[in-house]
Parts: sequence; structure tokens; C-alpha cells
Amino acid sequence: MYIPAYFKVTDMDEIREFIRRHSFGTVVTTEQGKPIATHLPLELHKQGEDYYITGHMAYANPHWRNFETDPDNVLVMYQGPHSYISSSWYKSENVPTWNYQAVHVYGTARIMDETELEEDLILLLQKYEKQRKNAVLWETLSPQTKQQIKGIVGFKIKIQEVQAAYKLSQNRNEEDYANIIDKLREEGNCNSQQVADAMTDRNGDCHQRGLPRFITRNVTDR
Repeated sequence: MYIPAYFKVTDMDEIREFIRRHSFGTVVTTEQGKPIATHLPLELHKQGEDYYITGHMAYANPHWRNFETDPDNVLVMYQGPHSYISSSWYKSENVPTWNYQAVHVYGTARIMDETELEEDLILLLQKYEKQRKNAVLWETLSPQTKQQIKGIVGFKIKIQEVQAAYKLSQNRNEEDYANIIDKLREEGNCNSQQVADAMTDRNGDCHQRGLPRFITRNVTDR
């Protein structure tokens, strides 16, 4: 994806946390030149120096067969909060834009065996159920329910490349940046609020690390 230098994120710890918080991703492959996409809950794992994404889809979904026929060309996309940014919020005239956070992961896929899939399901249930009353955990399921594992296909993607873009008005001056946050909070919707939070958090994080929070002049974000 196209990422201007001032929106590019390279800190893998930061990217890993983003993926953890926005773990419902889009898996994309191609079949005879046509893009195929499936939206799925996914998990990120680190093994040694390597990172992997795991997940599963219905056996009836033919998409998983692409992991066998073309395993080396898999894209996973993660989308964070996003919001329209009105140029009326700037001190000087300019055009409106859109703020967003997105991560693209490229990797090589393979199909899991049943033991690996079961282990992945155990971890997935623990993540989303362990804090719930009457938690639905693998060990609490009946043998009959566990047999439904036959109806899904697990996959594991070894990450080869990561691209991350946080377009959060870093190209605006400090006055505009602060005003954008205020205006986003006035919008009164979840996406605008989350973008404002991300801008506030990133501003504070850059300050703590002694990094420049804004560039010295406003430039196009196209």
C-alpha cells in the first residue's frame, strides 16, 4: 500500500498491539487473476524470530484451497478506526481528507493438521471466553460439539512483510492537530472518537520518545 513517510509505522511491537486490538481481518488471495477475500477472526503468534497469523474458515468455503494452489501470495488486511476530516478545522484553506489506521501483512500460508487446529481453537476460546460467566472453553465442550471441527479448515500464515499506515494528521501543524482532535470528539460517533483517541495517544507517545509530533509545514496527504 502507498504510505507517505510521515504516516509509516515500523515499530513491530506497536504493529503487534494494533493487530491484537483489531484482530478481525480480511484474508486476500487471487484465483486466476481474480481477488478472493474472506473476513475472519485471526490471531498473531511469535515463534522464535518469526511471526505467524492463524485462523480457520468453513470447509465449504473454497477460499482455503488457494492456500494449497498458491500459498506464497497471501495478503491479510487489518483496519482500525477511520473518520472524515473536514478542512474547515484547519487554520488555513485546504481540502478535506480521511484519517485511518491500517496494516497489511504479506505471507506464505499452509493448512494446519487437526492437532494444530485444535490447539489454535483452545487458545482462541481462552482469549474470548475466559473472563465470561459460564465460559465456553474447549475442555467444557461435549464430544459431539467438538466433532464440528471436521467442518472447518485451519491455516497458518508465516509473515514475510508488514506495511503499516497511521494517517492521523501528522502532516498538520500543532494548532490544527489539536483542533482536529477537538472537532472529532464533537462528532459524537464511535469512529470519530476512536480516531481522536488514537491521535491523542500517538501525540503523547511521540512526546515521551522525544520524536517530532508534527512536521513544520503542512503538506498534501494524498
